[in-house]
Amino acid sequence: MSHVVRYRSGNGPARVGVLADGEVRPVAAVESMGALLALPLEQARQQVEAASGGTGVAVAEVRLLPPVDGLTEVWASGVTYSRSMDARVEESQVQDVYSRVYAAERPELFFKSVAWRVVTDGDPIAVRPDCAVTVPEPELAVVVTAGAEVFGYAVCDDVSSRDIEGENPLYLPQAKVYAGSCALAPGIRPAWEVADPMALGISCVVTRGGATVFEGTTSTARMRRQLPELIAWLARAQDFPEGAVLSTGTGIVPELDFTLADGDVVAISVEGIGTLSNPVAAIDVARRLARP
Repeated sequence: MSHVVRYRSGNGPARVGVLADGEVRPVAAVESMGALLALPLEQARQQVEAASGGTGVAVAEVRLLPPVDGLTEVWASGVTYSRSMDARVEESQVQDVYSRVYAAERPELFFKSVAWRVVTDGDPIAVRPDCAVTVPEPELAVVVTAGAEVFGYAVCDDVSSRDIEGENPLYLPQAKVYAGSCALAPGIRPAWEVADPMALGISCVVTRGGATVFEGTTSTARMRRQLPELIAWLARAQDFPEGAVLSTGTGIVPELDFTLADGDVVAISVEGIGTLSNPVAAIDVARRLARP
């Protein structure tokens, strides 16, 4: 299994590499992940595959960074699983909008994060101080090139403030977009290594003081919408000069009496794609501890 990553050796500049067998091998002539995603898919694949046979450095000797930079944006999909629809209806004071969008031709898509705000494995995710119910949303993310071709897949936690969103759908940006609300695993699994992205198991475990306080599983096979459909809608009337990441919605939602708390640890796994683990902190702590 290989992953395309951003990494830094010592105090050196961030680089793009291929992580496989415990070693990171640099991708030649690519200065950033955004530059790689700006290429046509076949050319980007050639760059990645050429790096796989090069000389590497042990992953323990580098720092893995969030896998996005530059002009790459993170977007997200909502209500793509029936469990997500049920949860949105349960939490919302305007319930019918979610059942309607679940069955509609046009999916729910929303902006999630600029590249510089994304955190990665080991970095803190955050709870808003004005929110009473914060939950993780374990999701498969699709990484697309500037030409909207599927480059790869990653693990995403679309952290959400359920009570803020439930109060009024117009509050969605505040519920979804804030410091520490978007985490991506450091590795992008190349699309050409994934046989069927619509048959991947997803799991989430939240621990508190070493004890499990929430766990859930689902599969991308339970999604109502296909990935090409979501990507096509994302690319309508939009330009992504350095590609984009589209998180595809969650099928794992805790009950309304559960909320994340400071000190919790959220561990997410997507079969064949990777893992992501983040401690939970208040926003001011997340800002201070997040990696530059």
